[in-house]
Amino acid sequence: MMKQIVFATNNAHKLGELRRMLAGRFKVVGLADIGCHDDIPEDADSFEGNALAKARWVLDRYGFDCIADDSGLEVDALGGAPGIHSARFAGAGHDDAANNALLLEKLDGVDNRSARFRTAIALVRKDCEPMFFHGSVEGRIIDAPRGSAGFGYDPLFVPDGWSKTFGEADAGEKDAVSHRGRAVRELCRYLFRQS
Repeated sequence: MMKQIVFATNNAHKLGELRRMLAGRFKVVGLADIGCHDDIPEDADSFEGNALAKARWVLDRYGFDCIADDSGLEVDALGGAPGIHSARFAGAGHDDAANNALLLEKLDGVDNRSARFRTAIALVRKDCEPMFFHGSVEGRIIDAPRGSAGFGYDPLFVPDGWSKTFGEADAGEKDAVSHRGRAVRELCRYLFRQS
């Protein structure tokens, strides 16, 4: 029987990415699948802290071994912002389009467009110390969105060595170089050694 792992997210895009990468080895279920409809606080001051808080929430309240991630975009000209506030950059209740519009507004007239996506994945299990897996990808922010694939800031981000945005890439292309793809491959290597 295939092993099951809970991914502490309701984000269908993130679930899809992880399910693709763990296909055939682990059944990945989201928060809704375990009946968790909690508004899990994300008030730590780092990606690692937020990821760990979400994973521990699920383990403590639902009893499942769990992985959770926290990811974000760091823009050098903005001192690393939006960073851990990436999903809520334009304020609570705003969507990707609003976040992208605010980012472009803040970068209007700015020459330095260097940026990176970073992610931290926390793995928590009963009677074990938490483990972390990291990934990042360097790139730049362009002047206007391109592409409708992906989510978040993908239509504005061109990875180093590419001419197209993550928003123009197919899922396999993005997974091969993305921050989450790199962290998940680290996680997979660990899980596959344990299974």
